[in-house]
Amino acid sequence: MSLQSLALIENWPVTTAAAGVVRADGTVSATHGPLAHRFPLASVTKPLAAYAVLVAYEEGAVELDEPAGPQGSTVRHLLAHTSGLAFDEHRVTAPPGERRLYSNAGFEQLGDHVAKATGIPFAEYLRQAVLEPLGMTATALEGSPAKDGVSTVGDLLRFAAEVQAPRLLDPRTVAEAMTVQYPGTKGVLPGYGHQNPNDWGLGFEIRDGKSPHWTGSASSPGTFGHFGQSGTFLWIDPRAGAACVALTDRAFGPWAAEVWPAFTDAVLGEL
Repeated sequence: MSLQSLALIENWPVTTAAAGVVRADGTVSATHGPLAHRFPLASVTKPLAAYAVLVAYEEGAVELDEPAGPQGSTVRHLLAHTSGLAFDEHRVTAPPGERRLYSNAGFEQLGDHVAKATGIPFAEYLRQAVLEPLGMTATALEGSPAKDGVSTVGDLLRFAAEVQAPRLLDPRTVAEAMTVQYPGTKGVLPGYGHQNPNDWGLGFEIRDGKSPHWTGSASSPGTFGHFGQSGTFLWIDPRAGAACVALTDRAFGPWAAEVWPAFTDAVLGEL
């Protein structure tokens, strides 16, 4: 099966773009563009990092509700952006659990926490726990667990297949990751302004009723995933039984806010 909708990336105002769709059974429905081209992921790094943290949880190296990050914060708070840490600074701006403060610093503290608990540098732990078992040979973490991943559409389709039909984690753990943590918490969704509520799972953003949003009007409320400031996104729509990855070489901006939702609706329409 091929999806004509993926060819819409040809019209995007970017130099290089690639996209793909993978079904819940692991079947790649369609791809378009250079699948092996390595793109900086920006914040699409976070779901990969979160998955490694969840492996550490299942291995018993960390507990979701153990202290991590600022005073009173836990691993769960850090994964769900409710630790109270600022966006890009390691300073506290709110009590844990009170507001959804999207935080790169929080993911950096998560990486440090797992590295300390396992005795393995976080980038290496991610490689051993997630990338290697899934055959994601073109993917690497080259710095911050919040934003310094590099990958390809081919590799991220492997990851998206795993999340839909988990082999590395207990399906119940993945179900928890796509369940709203600290319901009713409001905050700013970067690039899209204040959202009430601003729902988030464990490392994955949850669409629910957010408006505006980077997914489509046809996306189910249960859709979850992440987008990155480098012009990248990965969404998984459980109702559609499919996931979509799109990577570009142009920073997120008004162009993306305009073309991504229509692209997503076109993909869902063909599915």
